[in-house]
Amino acid sequence: MSKQLPFSTVEVKPRNRFSARNLALMIASAGLLATGYNFSRHSWSPGDPNLLAPDQRIWNDADNPARVRTFQQCAINNLLETGLPFMKNVAPIAVEDFVERRDRLAQALVAEGADAFVVEPGYTFKYYGNVSQPEWEVWEPEERPFLMVIRPFHDEATGNVKANTTFLCPSFEAERARLLGMPFSEEISIVPWEEHWNPYTTLWQSDVFLSLHRSARLMVDEEMRDFIQRGLGSAGFEVVGLQGQVEEVRQIKTAKEVDILRAVNTGTVEAVRQMRKCLYPGLTENEIAAVLDDALRAAGLDPFFDIVLFDENASNPHGGTNGSKVLEAETFVLIDVGAHLYGYSSDICRTFIPPFLQKPSEDEVLSPRMSEKLKVWDIVFEAQTRSIDQMRESMTAASVDIAARDVISRAGYGDAFTHRVGHGIGIKAHESPYMNQGNTASLLKTGMTFTSEPGIYLVDKFGVRHEDVLLVQRDGKPELLTGSRARGPWEP
Repeated sequence: MSKQLPFSTVEVKPRNRFSARNLALMIASAGLLATGYNFSRHSWSPGDPNLLAPDQRIWNDADNPARVRTFQQCAINNLLETGLPFMKNVAPIAVEDFVERRDRLAQALVAEGADAFVVEPGYTFKYYGNVSQPEWEVWEPEERPFLMVIRPFHDEATGNVKANTTFLCPSFEAERARLLGMPFSEEISIVPWEEHWNPYTTLWQSDVFLSLHRSARLMVDEEMRDFIQRGLGSAGFEVVGLQGQVEEVRQIKTAKEVDILRAVNTGTVEAVRQMRKCLYPGLTENEIAAVLDDALRAAGLDPFFDIVLFDENASNPHGGTNGSKVLEAETFVLIDVGAHLYGYSSDICRTFIPPFLQKPSEDEVLSPRMSEKLKVWDIVFEAQTRSIDQMRESMTAASVDIAARDVISRAGYGDAFTHRVGHGIGIKAHESPYMNQGNTASLLKTGMTFTSEPGIYLVDKFGVRHEDVLLVQRDGKPELLTGSRARGPWEP
């Protein structure tokens, strides 16, 4: 889903952002000529003839996209005019970072008594070798195994355990493997196999495991397809699943990974906030999703999912409707969106009231429907607060879920909280450990990053979910990686 992780040390250059900004402003100028919209407002306001009057063609003509273009440019301009501070001091993963994480893996393999870690192209391969499954096999996952084999060895010069990496590769693909430009400072080592050979026996009989006089113990993760695991087993390898310190290598983020996660998640939240200011009646869920994606791209982020749901549509946490529902004044808008930066994911959610409905005064009498919406919003926010308070070193993943679930259950909505409270996040939006009430085995450790996303979903009424991303700290509460939490239904 994401583009290939750069492994140069080139920093984000301000001129790239200015180029995107200039392009957006040029498009905006064309929009100004067509619509006459005053972008100095950067928000919807009563009396704006270009956005409100129901008798105007721009409003009624379904074939005229001018109103959506106006909304799009307002959202993009708002976001660009923040100066994109979240993009400062963040850099892509470099070759030395990949070397360091493979060395940490090698040390973890020794600790877990494994002889090697074996992975095929996918997210884990991306983490250690910067190649995703689509980047290796653009057409479809095929039957010929291409495997990265990482083994620990003792470096006599330093006395440290380091990683030795070899690739099992079809002979006719060996040159293509070299052309991938994987993050190694030296030429990659390849064990080639011909089409009429058994690839797994070829690996076992190669120099890779020549020094072993017993069955090699290989650790694999959930992305390894079953037929490859069976093939390795039939060739004499002992294959075991991902566990212990080996799993923690990817779970525990480095400072550079945290910087990228902070940038992409803060930027995604900011895009939602700036886009919200431009909302006006009559927009559909699909139109809002498309404009939010464009705003994210203008900021240098790469959107990969965007769920926009109104009222009763949001009672299904991940949607499923056709996106045609129209925005009205008392609509509860739920937006769950993710983007990539340097291969790392954001995953945030906000539930809010459109800006064109004035916030009521404390003594104002509200309709029963609006009263329930605001009540549920507050309950979910309190549940998120409790889960965040529980997100500390050495606590169980289950306890974080239970802390949020108790708040919602005591409020009488326990049956309406239908999913776990959160999950790990990194190069995948959903990574282990997973925060559900049954996961008592996983302990939180410093450097792990998680979402907290409790929700209440009332069928045929509305749904509410708040989602932020947090970093477990050695002492005290976790660090927020989304800039700031929501303050209320009018301040998401």
